[in-house]
Amino acid sequence: MNFESLLVEVNALVWGPVTLCLLVGTGLYLTIRLRLIQVLYLPLALKLLFKPASGKGDLSSFAALCTALSATIGTGNIVGVATAIKIGGPGALFWMWLAAFFGMATKYAECMLAVKYRTTDARGRIAGGPMYYIERGLGLSWLAKIFAIFGVAVAFFGIGTFAQVNAISDAMTIAFDVPAWVTALVLTLLVAAVTLGGVTRIANVAKRLVPSMALVYIVACLGILVSFSEQILPAFDLVITSAFTPISAAGGFLGATVAQALQIGIARGVFSNEAGLGSAPIAAAAAKTDEPVEQGLVSMTGTFFDTIIICTMTGLVLIITGVWSGDAAGAAMTSAAFMAGSSPIVGQYVVTIALVCFAFTTILGWHYYGERCWYYLVGDRGLRLYQGLFLFLIAVGAFIKLDLIWLLADTVNGLMAIPNLIAIIGLRHIVYGETMSYFAKRDTRAVIA
Repeated sequence: MNFESLLVEVNALVWGPVTLCLLVGTGLYLTIRLRLIQVLYLPLALKLLFKPASGKGDLSSFAALCTALSATIGTGNIVGVATAIKIGGPGALFWMWLAAFFGMATKYAECMLAVKYRTTDARGRIAGGPMYYIERGLGLSWLAKIFAIFGVAVAFFGIGTFAQVNAISDAMTIAFDVPAWVTALVLTLLVAAVTLGGVTRIANVAKRLVPSMALVYIVACLGILVSFSEQILPAFDLVITSAFTPISAAGGFLGATVAQALQIGIARGVFSNEAGLGSAPIAAAAAKTDEPVEQGLVSMTGTFFDTIIICTMTGLVLIITGVWSGDAAGAAMTSAAFMAGSSPIVGQYVVTIALVCFAFTTILGWHYYGERCWYYLVGDRGLRLYQGLFLFLIAVGAFIKLDLIWLLADTVNGLMAIPNLIAIIGLRHIVYGETMSYFAKRDTRAVIA
């Protein structure tokens, strides 16, 4: 058995019924227990985005969210959606929505816990994330170390490097005929220039680049959707219908079962928005706030922006233009959709520039996540080794086969999520108690005012 075949079997085990039930089940439980917090308190969460920073921390709440979004809005929104629909059919988009809806409650809980259990490291920097609420909340230091090990693995082999670099390289080759080695070299130098400046520099780049690029991409998608407005309702109908019934082969599409659509939709949804993965809490912990609940609310908007808005728009563009059933795959599939929906030059450039910017900021965010996991395991020892290994993997990521990249990324993502979800379930009473206490105090202040 070769490595890829072994990885296929491990991936099927990791993303089997247990993990899927943990992911969706945790979000479902929190949605019910917290009384639809992702719906009823979304307006408040959006309002809190612009609240002035106050309290201890390294970043403003908005900067912390942008740092988290820099890691989440990436190839998952462009390549991941295309891959999900290519394998699972349009129905995969429905399961991405479902994962995101329940994932908003999970994201709230994990980021709230990150602020509650954060601490200060030997350098005086804020240290937080699942490692700390597993250790300090559950008292399971061994499980915290397992999470940190998987966190470093995801940074090295999952979302952090290979998937992003390969997507950037392919996009630059297709659009501008840039050789892969040139892209790898320039990207490695740029990442080194930003990441060696620490979380503050990463956050400064993220809060400037992420909102502006997301807005440009959304406007481009809206332009295509307006042009094909008569196809929007049929596209939604196809998504919902094919989520519950097998879809036949058509053109370059090989057909898909409901189980395939469900599995790939949830897996790609988690890859995209990272709800339950345990990554966003590492950034949330650095926020300047004294209210864990408020940062949890701010952080859950990341899943809303990432999947409910951006992934949905990508998916609809792929479906209404008809390219989902063609021969193209990955970034080329999304580029083909934009070229079919607008002028070829504009369409190709929008996808390429968006993909490069999204993937670049994802690399920056995951460098920070992996570094904090590494620090939890060994402290400052070997930090330069971590940085060197990360840059080396970026340099070689452009030359690894796409299928192997996504297999490896999905596998380590699932492994990272499991200890984090166990911790959220174990601390569910803390999540509920903190939430109810905060809103009780808020209601009391409103009555007094």
